Amino acid sequence: MSVHLLPLLVPAPLVLAAVVAFRSPGVRPRTAVRLAEVTALLSLLAALGLVAALMYAGPGSSQLVGLSGIGLMARLDVVGVTMTTLVAFVGWIVVRYAGTYLDGEARQGPFTGWLCLTLASVLLLVGAGGLVQFVLAWIAAGACLQRLLMFYPDRAAARRAARKSRIVSSLADLALIGAAVLLALAYDTTGIAVVLEVAARGEGGSLAVTAAGLAAVAAVLKSAQFPFHGWLTEVMEAPTPVSALLHAGVVNAGGFLLIRFADLMLLAPGVLALLVVLGGFTALFGSLVMLTQPAVKTSLAWSTVAQMGFMILQCGLALFPLALLHVVAHSLYKAHSFLASGGAVERVTAIRRPGPVAVPDAGAVGRAFAVALTIYVFIGLGFGLTHKSPQIIALGAILIFGVAYMLAQGFADAAPTALTRRTALYAVLTSGAYFALQMAATRLTEGALPAPPPPGPLEWGLTILAVLSFGAVAVVQAMFPLWAHHPAAAGLRVHLSNGFYANAAFDRLIGGWAVRRSH
Repeated sequence: MSVHLLPLLVPAPLVLAAVVAFRSPGVRPRTAVRLAEVTALLSLLAALGLVAALMYAGPGSSQLVGLSGIGLMARLDVVGVTMTTLVAFVGWIVVRYAGTYLDGEARQGPFTGWLCLTLASVLLLVGAGGLVQFVLAWIAAGACLQRLLMFYPDRAAARRAARKSRIVSSLADLALIGAAVLLALAYDTTGIAVVLEVAARGEGGSLAVTAAGLAAVAAVLKSAQFPFHGWLTEVMEAPTPVSALLHAGVVNAGGFLLIRFADLMLLAPGVLALLVVLGGFTALFGSLVMLTQPAVKTSLAWSTVAQMGFMILQCGLALFPLALLHVVAHSLYKAHSFLASGGAVERVTAIRRPGPVAVPDAGAVGRAFAVALTIYVFIGLGFGLTHKSPQIIALGAILIFGVAYMLAQGFADAAPTALTRRTALYAVLTSGAYFALQMAATRLTEGALPAPPPPGPLEWGLTILAVLSFGAVAVVQAMFPLWAHHPAAAGLRVHLSNGFYANAAFDRLIGGWAVRRSH
């Protein structure tokens, strides 16, 4: 058997566990739950084995297991192996957590089955070497997720969220099918490796550009970008393991689509420009709304909307290695945040308030931004800042604005000296970590993902706009406590907490409140 076929074996144990789970109705199906945990661990071990296979055999694609371009085909490269390991690891954790979380539920067996099938579908997606397998796995992951979202069918909010998810997911499926058909016509093949190789030479014509546009539409829909984000903020009606599972390559699938077809996306600079605008707006919008949410899981959901927007922004700037790094980092910490949300609430409520909160004034905010940018420049020069692409420098500046927001708390007059020193240390470590991780991601994906092209006038304008927008929002966030008691601020908080009613408008458009009772 060819080494490059190994990615197809990773999801196989989970499919077996799903079959057993579906045949295990009733309360506490011990065998099905334990088998699911064991097979999830086997899939993780198989994913780790792909790392050794990649080092031994090098990147490549397997032969098609099928006929006439239709069938299974695996692709072994650093992008696929990274995503496969990520999905298998998060999936194993979620399966173990769900076994305890759902203990005693009447439908734990079917839930476990759909959980395993969702993971298997995503593993087939990230390891796909052919367009047909990619599309079918994409559709299967969405269909299995629908069954998980409807685990509590008697909840009207759960039915409404599942309906919105189904509508948005179906539109994304249609866009991806259209993109795959156009790619097959443009390049006369269904092999992803061949498509990317030819696209990297700048070939493909209008069909390839149109396919890139449709792929971008599918990614925007799948990754809950404004104004199609409402389903993600409402899936909290599903069990907590589902919320964590979303970060095992499900809501990230849109970003993975853009990363996998990075060479194709570079053929459509206009499409990338639109991704910068939409992703940047969604990131700012989601982060502001997140700060107004009283429920921890809803706040985490809005945080995911913002993070997905930032991921799309990175892809629009053609920073595909950093987008892949962002997918990995966000998936790990956000899945952990959802699974640990209950304990976190208990710990926070048990903390006695130590005293008044330090509120930075305009002077403290100004000093914080000046210090943060100074740290960024000095750390960056040590990592060869002058030789970085403008997109990478801009992205680092955007990230350092978050560090400045943190520093502002330490520079407030009422802040203790220990807090000031600690925030300054964190600023230095954050800046160093950004450049170190950026260099590592770029070197690891060299040859698998393209470098960002030199920016033209449009790219320069959008990059500067993104930096100024994120900087302005960071300043507003840092100074908002000073205005919190103003009547206008109170009104703005109400509108923000409702997401400026974009989700309500989408509900009305699709008749989202008229949900039928499920039997």
